[in-house]
Amino acid sequence: MKVVLVGVGQAGGKLAQRLAQYDQRMDFGAVQGALAVNSAKADLRELDLDTVLVGQDRVKGHGVGGDNELGAEVMQSDATQVMDSLDGRITADAEAIFVVAGLGGGTGSGGAPVLAHELNQVYEMPVYGLGILPGRGEGAMYQANAGRSLKTLVREADATLLIDNDAWHTSGESVGEAFETINQNIAQRVGLLFASGEAVEGVGESVVDSSEVINTLRSGGIAALGFASAEAGEDAEANVNTVTSITRRALLSKLSLPNAIDADSGLLVVAGQPDSIPRKGVERARKWLEDETGSLQIRGGDFPLDSGRLAALVLLGGVERSERIEEFMQRAKEAAEQADQPDVDPAEQFQTDELDDLI
Repeated sequence: MKVVLVGVGQAGGKLAQRLAQYDQRMDFGAVQGALAVNSAKADLRELDLDTVLVGQDRVKGHGVGGDNELGAEVMQSDATQVMDSLDGRITADAEAIFVVAGLGGGTGSGGAPVLAHELNQVYEMPVYGLGILPGRGEGAMYQANAGRSLKTLVREADATLLIDNDAWHTSGESVGEAFETINQNIAQRVGLLFASGEAVEGVGESVVDSSEVINTLRSGGIAALGFASAEAGEDAEANVNTVTSITRRALLSKLSLPNAIDADSGLLVVAGQPDSIPRKGVERARKWLEDETGSLQIRGGDFPLDSGRLAALVLLGGVERSERIEEFMQRAKEAAEQADQPDVDPAEQFQTDELDDLI
């Protein structure tokens, strides 16, 4: 799947860079271009990719200080500058645009929904959000920001792939170590999803292509991604149980939104040497996913990859009704109340157009 990445804010810029670097290192050729957008000049200096500084008239390159309303305003004011910088980078080869952002800060959480809106007005290809939810220990402002940003981004993007900061790191790590681990894990897992269908090593029996990713996300709303891997056996027959086992782990313990398994649609991608991928195992795992998610729209296929391991990627679309989202939005609501921000009913945010708009 050929994509263009636009990282917004500090976390979004760093993650866009990691995704581009991983794609280049693996020689997948899925990332067609990457751009970082921020209101803080110092954050942009740290990045090894093309950048755009927004909000100079308002914040003089010093960032928005966690104020996502201001982040939305400066992105709206400088949207033309950002769109001009993307002109020529988004070519006919690209199949989707991903707006990448941490949803707890200021520029990313405020600017990402604005940019998704602007991109959707211009381009016919899907515009997706890749949003990072703050962990439970990251402070009330980040929770409240993320709640408002998520609701607006879900409306403006064609679908939003969410990663919970509490999902993909080891307990006991320092904050810096945790963020490094999370970015590394996201780069690998989302990078493999982007590369699905590129068939970089050999020819599989039933290779996934980009249309299956797009169709899985077609229902819109919120998406989640699971990943697990294990050593491959000597032949396909020996790996039937391995594929079912790693698929179970990808869904039940390695999902980017833990426990968000009720889905409208899904895609199972099994990556590894073509000769080691068992059709029986893939089909059995796909049927199991149907039962677990309650969806009859579970697609499945191979991703030929030169590796001694087998990996299972599970992409779920339409998981916004899950308890995990309700739990997070309740947390965001309580944080907003602490900050004297407007009260939001988490049970209604995905069932009504009455959103606490950042745009």
